[in-house]
Order: sequence, then structure tokens, then C-alpha cells
Amino acid sequence: MSDPCSFSSFTRCVTKHLNLSLHVDFDRNVIRGKVELTVEALEDRFSALTLDTRDLKIISVSANGQAACFNLSPKHSFKGTPLEITLPFDLSRGQHVIVEVTYETSPSATALQWLTPAQTAGKKHPYLFSQCQAHHCRSMVPCQDSPSIKHTYYAQVSVPKDLVAVMSAVRDGQEVDPQDNSRIIYRFRQPVSLCYSCLILTCEYLKIGPRSRVWSEEGVVDKAEKEFSETENMLKTAEDLAGPYVWGQYDILVLPPSFPYGGMENPCLTFATPTLLAGDKSLSNVIAHEIAHSWTGNLVTNKTWEHFWLNEGHTVYLERMIGRCMESEQFRQFKAMGGWKDLQESVYTFGANNPLTNLVPSLQDVDPDDAFSSVPYEKGFALLYHLEELLGGPEVFMGFVKSYIQMFAYSSVTTEDWKNYLFTYFKDKVDILNKVDWNAWMFTPGMPPVKPQYDTTLADACIALCQRWIKAKDQDLSSFKECDVKTLSSHQLIEFLSLLLQEVPLPLTHVKKMQEVYNLNACMNSEIRSRWLRLCVRSKWEEAVPLALKMATEQGRMKFTRPLFREVFNFDKYRDEAVRVFLANRAAMHYVTAGLVAKDLKKRGKAFIKK
Repeated sequence: MSDPCSFSSFTRCVTKHLNLSLHVDFDRNVIRGKVELTVEALEDRFSALTLDTRDLKIISVSANGQAACFNLSPKHSFKGTPLEITLPFDLSRGQHVIVEVTYETSPSATALQWLTPAQTAGKKHPYLFSQCQAHHCRSMVPCQDSPSIKHTYYAQVSVPKDLVAVMSAVRDGQEVDPQDNSRIIYRFRQPVSLCYSCLILTCEYLKIGPRSRVWSEEGVVDKAEKEFSETENMLKTAEDLAGPYVWGQYDILVLPPSFPYGGMENPCLTFATPTLLAGDKSLSNVIAHEIAHSWTGNLVTNKTWEHFWLNEGHTVYLERMIGRCMESEQFRQFKAMGGWKDLQESVYTFGANNPLTNLVPSLQDVDPDDAFSSVPYEKGFALLYHLEELLGGPEVFMGFVKSYIQMFAYSSVTTEDWKNYLFTYFKDKVDILNKVDWNAWMFTPGMPPVKPQYDTTLADACIALCQRWIKAKDQDLSSFKECDVKTLSSHQLIEFLSLLLQEVPLPLTHVKKMQEVYNLNACMNSEIRSRWLRLCVRSKWEEAVPLALKMATEQGRMKFTRPLFREVFNFDKYRDEAVRVFLANRAAMHYVTAGLVAKDLKKRGKAFIKK
């Protein structure tokens, strides 16, 4: 099979190891690099290979020390530029060659975000982080940029001495750069095969467990201690469920606000958004999710991004099983209900007939960034939960998930591989599995063919309060009191607001009364605040518009930024203001976030957002 998001053909050769040398230049916002790829031939008379690149300046290429001819083919809009390399000799099947490429990244590399000192918390030093998923690693390193390629790596990174380099690997020492004593070289080794990501930053750390540290900018790390205090308990719980943790250390890096995701499961070093620092543990499910990725996503990986649900659906399932063990079954059911609403919103946003709402979409000529949504997460979870109910309950189905991880550890798989193993594992229940409408689940757009019946115990209070507000007339507003929400957990308050967002917008009088009695403007929990501000803007409360745009731009997590911009844009009076604020802040946004917000606004209005 081929990968529609990559030019490299992994049926002809595979990368087994990378040896990476990086020199980070903050003056020019580029990385000067040299990568040695150990490549194994999968066919006889192998003499040419293709690597993925994007906006890289290729300086030289060699193979086993001999100069090799190379050519950069025409650039593709989102896949970049294939680097065609002709070896000076032939290889037989099974033989290895070390291909060395010397190169330089572009200041606009899509994997890299360069921040000036003014854009950081400490205001003293510049900052750089990388975000390679799904197909951006090629803008940082010439490589076979496909999740089907898993390899070990060794790296050395030269940075100014005031900075610290951290990578998705085990730290392996440091030394003064022999070429420049104002710089330090940090070394890293990753002995477990993976698809990797790199990061360089100014930071400090706080030890939070026997195998965990929290890294962040100066002045931020203390805020993270309480938020991530359950990390070791989560790791132990995940090991009980899924098997040994193979990556050694589990560190968390709190990134600057522009980071576009809630978290990113880089092995040994989870990236986390600062929007998690809410002052309580209500957002710890994000860390549970990233911990779960250590098994489903990193240890067992989707073979192409068309099978992304194998990563995310299983990770959501394992995340909620961790919640079940640490909280209760009712808590797992409650979180699943919230996930179903997230799925409904994604399907509504894309359109119920959009093929990108398939569990297994075709990504032929589709930018994988454009396909990103909650669909692979929540539609995938819904399928696994449905199978759990059919096949004997959570303990029985978790046994399958653990066995699946053990069977495919250190490899990349397709949906067909997963399904075949499911039928093998449950060979005595094939008659049940044959009754599942696999085509409707996998290859049909829209909501799943079966809606799970979740336990509503923890949601009942949220549903009741939501109904009170929906049914209330103006003369009933005096019946709402601060005590309505005092007994609700943060999770329940999120659910209450999510339920209201599924209804017809409340009258302006109602949201103003809600602010008066609940004072939600004062809430800094980002999950609550983003939903509250969307609710206010939807009800045409003009005072909420600047608050919504402020939140949309002071952090860059797509889960919040995109819906907030869409809500303001849909408020006709403030449509131009939404565009103005976006354009004014676009340069400071992450590449992925800026691109998708631009597409959101362009799709909803006239084409005044240029790519």
C-alpha cells in the first residue's frame, strides 16, 4: 500500500535509524542540519529512493560516504517537494545504506514555531518548538514522513548557552559546542522505534514523580505542579490496563499559548497546552489521554492518516478506562456522553454528508490538517464502546485491547489488520461480529449507526438545570441562584454549558442573568470559559465579543480558537471585526491554527481571507 500524504514509497525501502545533528539559529530562524538515515532495501537492484521535504534547502547528499545525485521535483501544495536520490551503487534486498543529507530549514517551516522574547512568559529569551503531526516533519528533516515508518534515533542539538534543548527521547548528556563556546550541545537517544518530534526552548523543570518531570518556561512550572500531580498514578493505572510502559521517562512540557492542540503524545515528552493550568484537576483527562497514547499511537501506530482512528479511538477508550479505575464507571459514562456531543458538533460543522466524517476517510488529495476533528476520537470510541457492549463488558473488551497492543507493538497497522485480529481474538463470537454494520461504521459519513445508551447519573443535574434555563420566561429568572452551580463539579459545569450550546440560543436577558448569578466571566477554566463565551456571543451579547476574541487570540488551542472565531463571525454586526482581529494576530499564530481559522472564515463568508 501507499500513503496518500507522502511521496516516499515504503514498499521499496524503510528507514531504520536516524542520526541527527541540528544547529539552531535564532538570528535567522532556521536550523542547519545533517541527517544520516540508515535505510534498508526491500527489493533487489535497489538504487534510488525518495524522501519527503518541504521548503528545505538541500546542500549535499551522499550514500555510504560517496556523493549521490539528487533532484528536487516540483512542489505540491501541502505534501511539499519530493527529494529524488540516485545511489552510486545497487543494493540487494535486506542490505542497508547510510544516506547523509546536509540541509537548512526555511524560516517558514511548517513544523517549527519561532517565538521572540516578547512572545514568551519570561520576556528574556527566544523560544522554538516543533509540531510534526501529521505531515510536517518533512519541513524540519528530510525523511520518509509517514506514520508507517518507525525508527530509532540519536540526536545532538546545538543551542545558545542560555537555552535548554529537550526532545522526545532520553537525555544523553551535554557539552560545550567545540565550534562555538557560546553554545551548548545537548545529546539524546531514542532506542524505541517511533515517529519523532523535536523541541528547543528556554525552560526549567520540576520533578513530580519517580519517572516524571514538568518542563516549562521560567515562572510557569510551579503553576503546573498541582495540575499534573496525578501523573504517576495515571501511569501505574495505565500499566495495569495495557501492559508495561516501555519508554522509560514520562515528562510533560507545558508549551507557550500558541500551541494548537490540547496535548501531543511525543514519546518520553508529552507536549501540553497551558490552557490546562486552570487551578484545578478538571482537565487532567488530557494528560490521561496523552499517557494512553504511550500504548495506542506510539507503541502501536496507524499506518497512514486515513486510519487515524486506530490511534485516537483506542486512546480515548483507554483514557476513559483510566478514569473508570481512578474515579468510577459513572464518570466514564459521563465523559462518554460529553464526547458524543463533541462528535455531533464536528459532524454538524463538516456537514453530515462530508466524507471526512467517515471513520476511515480517503485522504487522496486531502491535506490531513483539514481532516482534523473529533471524528476519529469520538466515532472511534463509540465503535469500541458498542463492541464492548456486544462482546461482554469493559473487562472482556479491555482484554482484547491489551492483546491487540501486545500483538502489534512497535509496528504500524491498518483498520483491516485491526478488524482481522478482532475476529481472531473473539473467534467464539464471530456470529455477533458479523451482525455489526461495518460499512456504516467505517465508510459512511455522519453520525454512527448506533447511539450508545450511556448512564446519565452524573449528567442528570446538568440536564435538569439546562432545561430550567431553556423553559424559563423572563418572570422566572429570579428563581435562579448562585447555589444552582455550587454543587456541580467542573466536569458537570462543562456539560451544562455544552447542553445549552446544542439548543436554540438563549434570550439575551437569560445570559445576562446567568452572569449575574453564576459570575462565569470570572472563571479561568478554559473548557468552561470557551463554552460560556460562545453561548454569550450566540445570544448576541455585545459585551462578550471582545472577551471572546481575546480568548481566541491569547491562546491558540484549536479546540477553543476556531469555534470562538466562528461564533463572532456569525454575529453579523461583528463579522468584519472577527476578520480584522484574525488578520492582526495571524502572524503570531501557529501555522496549523492560522490556516484552519482562515479556511473557517473563508467558508462562512466572502473570500477575503487569502491563504
